[in-house]
This record gives sequence, structure tokens and C-alpha cells, in this order.
Amino acid sequence: MTVAGGLIGIAVGASIAFGVSLLAGWATKVTLSSVLMATTFSIAVGVGFGLWPARQAAKLDPIEALRYE
Repeated sequence: MTVAGGLIGIAVGASIAFGVSLLAGWATKVTLSSVLMATTFSIAVGVGFGLWPARQAAKLDPIEALRYE
């Protein structure tokens, strides 16, 4: 699912850049380095905001965590 979302994001971004190039007459270019940089940032954010809550939840005592449910 992550790979599919990444590929869809790359396709949408490249399409928007192409559309801006056609409609506004601006010179746009989607390079491999920009795609890799965006992908790396996306992975870092996903891992960071995925691991942090998981680590916090793993530290909880299950009985105490469920007491307030």
C-alpha cells in the first residue's frame, strides 16, 4: 500500500508539473533527485510518526491502558 501511494503521488506530482508547464508556460522539470528526495522525506515522516506512537503504546501496562476505556 505504501509503494502504491508513493507511485500515485509521483504520478500526480509529475502530472501537475506538466500541466503547469502547459498552462502557465513555465519551464518545469521533474528530476530523479527531486523524486528521491521527496520519497526519502515521506518515508522518514511515515516511520517517525508510526514508530513514536507504537513505542509509547508498547511502554504501557495493558491493564492500566484498558482501565479508562
